[in-house]
Amino acid sequence: MPISMERLLAHMAWANEKTIAHLQSLPEESLKAFATNPEWQVAEIIHHIVDSADHYAYRISGNPVLTAPGGDCIADVTTISDLARLKDEAAIVDRALLECEKLDEIQIEFENYKGEQVKRWRSTILSQAIHHATEHRAQIASALEAKGFTPVDLDELDLWAFEIERGF
Repeated sequence: MPISMERLLAHMAWANEKTIAHLQSLPEESLKAFATNPEWQVAEIIHHIVDSADHYAYRISGNPVLTAPGGDCIADVTTISDLARLKDEAAIVDRALLECEKLDEIQIEFENYKGEQVKRWRSTILSQAIHHATEHRAQIASALEAKGFTPVDLDELDLWAFEIERGF
């Protein structure tokens, strides 16, 4: 059997779910925690993880998942109760990204955030989706710890923990 990204995508979905669940256990003010940039608060970071995944899934598949191209992004996170909605949205978009793993490898041409036309392999975008979520979960952990909240335990979210929990 060839090596695939399926397990990495499943891990990403699992880690996103665990991160959101952890945030749901914290006080409301934890959503305003930041490490170095006061505009890059936990609420913004967790929103960004899911919203970006939505855009990645669309870019790879051409099919809208949570939002339509050119439309509004997913709703912001401002309260702990918003995390229940975000958790559902994350599950939907993470499943869509998992489905993208089955698509043929092609280069996709699009306009990037700088307004430049670029070509990217589907696998590159999918790999970026995984890396992006991991990077931002680390920022969430740092922001929470910097402001005295219980941080996400990144060691409990690693691939080893995922495989142990899932019995791989």
